[in-house]
Amino acid sequence: MSRSKIVLLAGPGISTRVLYHALKDEFEIDHIILEAPVSKKQLIFRRIKKLGLLTVIGQVFFQLMVVNLLNFFSASRKKQILTTENLHDMEIPAEKITQVSSVNDDRCLELIQTLDPQLVVVNGTRIISERILLATAATFINMHAGITPAYRGVHGAYWALVNGDAEHCGVTVHLVDAGIDTGAIIGSALIQPTSTDNFVTYPLLQLSAGIPLMRSAIRSIQQQQLQTNISSAASRLWSHPGFLQYCYYRFFRGIK
Repeated sequence: MSRSKIVLLAGPGISTRVLYHALKDEFEIDHIILEAPVSKKQLIFRRIKKLGLLTVIGQVFFQLMVVNLLNFFSASRKKQILTTENLHDMEIPAEKITQVSSVNDDRCLELIQTLDPQLVVVNGTRIISERILLATAATFINMHAGITPAYRGVHGAYWALVNGDAEHCGVTVHLVDAGIDTGAIIGSALIQPTSTDNFVTYPLLQLSAGIPLMRSAIRSIQQQQLQTNISSAASRLWSHPGFLQYCYYRFFRGIK
């Protein structure tokens, strides 16, 4: 098996830490390019422009009033998932990391060209611009928290459950292109949430189900045996639920 030079291009957070530690023992991660999060003010203004003021107000209330509570009451369940799946969220060694303001800025472009990887593993970043994707001959792959193309965007498992669509409640590993979760599919897996799971624990279940897919994808790329497919399912882009939306689905459909 040939060794591929691997760069992890990621946003901050638990999923990046868990993914790094899940991959590092089998694959050498040469470097991590870590982008800064989008400012909340900038993020809100972008959403208002795209979704409208009332929708975004509902999303903000949901984040402030629901997500914080769910995180507090789900702390033990999150630890249980990590322990059961033998996942670790320790900090990544600082010497492995270079910080950039955005995956699309000039500094990130220069780093990718200098590092010259054969493979870029993407996790939790902004949408990557075409100029970054074309700056290197590397293959870009991403783990998406949803089954594409039916559940592109965010919170794919939650929306699948809302829709009574358990056969699409899962995770996808795919090639990265300039679209939003539109790249060719490498593999997918389903999750089976329990009665103790909810909006904030679904992503951890997806992460644990997606890690074996990511490992398999990297092996296939190293062996030059990567196979992909394009799904014929209807494509839809999903956003964050609003406060009233979440309350309705929780109390009338039992989706937490």
